[in-house]
Amino acid sequence: MKTPLYEAHVALGARMAPFAGWDMPIQYEGILAEHRHTRTRCGVFDICHMGEFELRGAAAEQDLERLLTARIRDLAVGRCRYGYLLNESGGALDDLTCYRFAADRFWLVVNAGTRADDAAWIRSHCSPETVFGDISDRTAKLDIQGPASRRAMESAFGTPMPDLGYFHFVELNLAGAPCVLSRTGYTGEFGYELYFPAERALDFWRRLLAAPDAKPVGLGARDTLRLEVGYPLYGHELGPSRTPAGVAGGRFMDLSKPFIGRDAVKAELDRGPRERLVGLRLEGRRAARAGARIFAEGREIGAVTSGSFAPSIGAAIALGYVAEEVSTSAAPLEIEAGGARLRARVEALPFYRDGTARKDVR
Repeated sequence: MKTPLYEAHVALGARMAPFAGWDMPIQYEGILAEHRHTRTRCGVFDICHMGEFELRGAAAEQDLERLLTARIRDLAVGRCRYGYLLNESGGALDDLTCYRFAADRFWLVVNAGTRADDAAWIRSHCSPETVFGDISDRTAKLDIQGPASRRAMESAFGTPMPDLGYFHFVELNLAGAPCVLSRTGYTGEFGYELYFPAERALDFWRRLLAAPDAKPVGLGARDTLRLEVGYPLYGHELGPSRTPAGVAGGRFMDLSKPFIGRDAVKAELDRGPRERLVGLRLEGRRAARAGARIFAEGREIGAVTSGSFAPSIGAAIALGYVAEEVSTSAAPLEIEAGGARLRARVEALPFYRDGTARKDVR
């Protein structure tokens, strides 16, 4: 599948590659340059492949409380909240963000590769009176990320941007189009997610790329940016065969309410997860790849889920699941890489701590 901006990416010389069933731009100028530009100025990302669902009706809140790990009842209008969609055994079907527009109206922003399965699962667990709609095909999404994002947005659309707090959103009109503007981020930097009618995708893309300090950024740099701040990626750190108990303990899960998969997650947390997701810092610049085995004193104790050279840090980093008993240890580890063993150690997340994501602009 192709986003509405496919031809624009090709015209810019982007290297395209399959991702979650979509033909997506991996890089334009280069991953390192695009990564650094986002950290210091403003990167514009085509995220039109993501899925957006709308749930409406008096029972929508109750349905979402049962479906999602995050508490929805106290989610205020104009706020977003991150959480998980689990199966009955506690496995992660997806990680997503819930937006509350009104007492009886919500959005769920889901991953591209899980969109169809998520829709079927949610539909099958909604009350008859809840109206579910998959609005993905008519909704475009651009992420504008980096310290200069506000200036780029105001230049692109000729109007001041609202003073949004972190994990807040607002409905507004930009260039004659109804839009939703939020601040959640996936890079660790200040920025926005902009949702708008799909037929305006090319116009909005061109406006933003003409703004000061704004450049297109591909999924390659998006991955290194999120890895530096320790954010999980579905299909790597999260999946249906593993509960999120080992990802961040009980974070993003309200165990005081009933939700699908709660009992399995609670049981695992009560006895202590056998493995935990940790940050790994390697000696040198050579990166470990997903699936690489991790060893402590010659004993296999886990596997890498994501790995890359980190441009903001100047070293190779990785995320991986390791046995609980070594998850807080300073003992040296080794990671298998081809025929070699790379030395590594557990490092507290996030790796990169100078991001502007939580900058208060209100």
